[in-house]
Amino acid sequence: MLLHISFFFCTFARFLWIEMKIALIGYGKMGHMIESIALERGHEIVARIDVGDVFDLNGAEVAIEFTTPATAEENVRKAWAQGVPVVCGSTGWDAASLLEEDKRTHTQPMLIWKSNFSVGVNIFFDVNKFLAEQMAKQPQYTPSITETHHIHKLDKPSGTAKTLAEQIGTNVVIESIREGEVPGTHEVKWDSEEDTIVITHIAKGRRGFALGAVLAAEELHKNSI
Repeated sequence: MLLHISFFFCTFARFLWIEMKIALIGYGKMGHMIESIALERGHEIVARIDVGDVFDLNGAEVAIEFTTPATAEENVRKAWAQGVPVVCGSTGWDAASLLEEDKRTHTQPMLIWKSNFSVGVNIFFDVNKFLAEQMAKQPQYTPSITETHHIHKLDKPSGTAKTLAEQIGTNVVIESIREGEVPGTHEVKWDSEEDTIVITHIAKGRRGFALGAVLAAEELHKNSI
């Protein structure tokens, strides 16, 4: 297969999960969407923590964190202090060192972080990686990335765009556009004098991101019991 399907896609395909108690860290639009999907899938929301709230996860078995680059690491550490593993979707901060710390200090994973949890985006990552491997043999093509998001998005460029650039593995120009309420559009272009190849992912809303986060939480919980 050309596409490598991430572990939580397989969980989704089997429609098998264990009901769990979830804490939501960050209760904005994404938090509300995650709550809706979690309830649809039979889970219980035991804590909803927003700015200024007491950080009590109330016996949660897993936390899902979508806040800001400035607060993400602190929130993960607070959850760990209460013995709760975390699915973190906050971007714009350096999660690599915390992921390494997780591997060193915990016998079971306590953190899943991705620049984008959308099922479609992770397939898009696989397509991008495959195309980059092919283009490594074709130096006449120059890559570029354009990402467009709503005006409320704090990080720039997006974490998804950074992941796409890392997969390409060369210096890639990233154009960031902030307009309206665009959920997220990512375009990777390979241009030459002869032709142009373009791959694009267009999010239609937050549901895809939220669903992927819940699927990841189900997998993280399953591996911890």
